Amino acid sequence: MAAQRSAEVTWEGTLLEGGGSAAMVSSGAFGEFPVTWASRAEDPEGRTSPEELLAAAHATCYAMALSHHLAGKETPPEQLKVRATYTLVPGTGITAVELAVQAKVPSLTEADFEREAAEGEQKCPVSGAVRNNVEISLTASLAS
Repeated sequence: MAAQRSAEVTWEGTLLEGGGSAAMVSSGAFGEFPVTWASRAEDPEGRTSPEELLAAAHATCYAMALSHHLAGKETPPEQLKVRATYTLVPGTGITAVELAVQAKVPSLTEADFEREAAEGEQKCPVSGAVRNNVEISLTASLAS
């Protein structure tokens, strides 16, 4: 069965002077939050951007995919901390995605975790959606 999730944005005005608000329609999570061009290309000042929303989705998706992958290898993680960073170059678009994961997986060596982290990234649906459009880099390390 397919799952569908929706978000909605109301925008008023031009790109540079206007602004809007985004809401998670499917879940109602977060309430509404403001978006502007400045929050994309300059200082966010408490507002979000499409790239930050993509980063949140990507980090969450990768954490889920890696957790499932590690559990399938009988090396479940105690904790995963994932950061996704999207780079936007105005006029060009999104040029890079950096994933960084730090984990507590007592049964793995650093080298084993790096290998499993890369395999887990290949199973993340958000990675699959952006792969071949934007280069994805991955840094993986075990927490001390």
